[in-house]
Amino acid sequence: MKQLILFLLIFSISNATPIMEESNLVFEEQWAVAYSGFRKGQHPDRGFGAKNPTYEQTLEDLNILLDYNFKLIRVYDSGENSEMVLQVIDENNLPIKVVLGAWLEAEISNHERCGWLNEPIPSKKLKENKKKNKNEVKSAIRLANRYPDIVAAISVGNETQIFWHDHTVPEYSLLKYIKDVKSKTNQMVTVADDYGWWKDDGYRVAKELDFIGIHIHPFNHGKMQDADLEYSIKLYNEVLEALPDSKIVIMEAGWPTTASNWPDGHASEKHQSDYYNALKAWSTFNNIPTFIFEAFDEPWKGMDPETDMGDPNTSEKHWGIFFENRKPKVTLQ
Repeated sequence: MKQLILFLLIFSISNATPIMEESNLVFEEQWAVAYSGFRKGQHPDRGFGAKNPTYEQTLEDLNILLDYNFKLIRVYDSGENSEMVLQVIDENNLPIKVVLGAWLEAEISNHERCGWLNEPIPSKKLKENKKKNKNEVKSAIRLANRYPDIVAAISVGNETQIFWHDHTVPEYSLLKYIKDVKSKTNQMVTVADDYGWWKDDGYRVAKELDFIGIHIHPFNHGKMQDADLEYSIKLYNEVLEALPDSKIVIMEAGWPTTASNWPDGHASEKHQSDYYNALKAWSTFNNIPTFIFEAFDEPWKGMDPETDMGDPNTSEKHWGIFFENRKPKVTLQ
């Protein structure tokens, strides 16, 4: 019975979008996961230094992901923690490939359009960010060349172009970073951003890339659920129609399991499980590489960087398919 239900699910949702050609499978693995290993009490550098996971914790995480057959992961920067992820994979001969990120900070103050920027970013800070961004790109190049058999692709920036974000980078700067990475590495190069920017204004960047990385989050668009993928497929098709010559990888798509900042019932383990299974069936049937967002819940998100105070049940903390204690959620059970 379960096999029949799965077949009917794949058959129904596959008709909502054209089947992609095999060439769209830019990786050996079609189903992947975004990974960030920060546990309770740990966090990336938010201006006061980072508290990174240990080598042993990183090894534990990667083995957990392998237990669930995740052999392709995405990390978001090329800092100390991401370098350790690559080191752990290398030294322990783990069969995992990585899409390496180059995290770009704001080079433009987007305070007039970003909902959580209450005042302009000081020009001094923007200048510092430009220097940091150049160093981050250099680090990504260095790591890609040091671990050529592990780094499958490099993602330059994350949501730096969509109009509502706080770490905005001008397009001309983004293109310079892309060309720099392409000229000094042998890996595929991409940019990860919201589907809306890609469909509306992403064509100039898209033509410089090996594939484009789109983010699709129906939950953040106020959808109570998307178990039939109708909304997700609609967003995907809008990008496909706008950029028909680009190979498309879904770099983020997922569903949180707790969300005090949304109406009751909007987030749940059941909704996550339904979305996960439908997305996997559809993307597999249509040969669309997809990174589920994300591996583990991250308690540091949504916290004030100075006080470490915040709502413990805000959705930002609960997108993982594993709890912070590394126990699988219903999605994987």
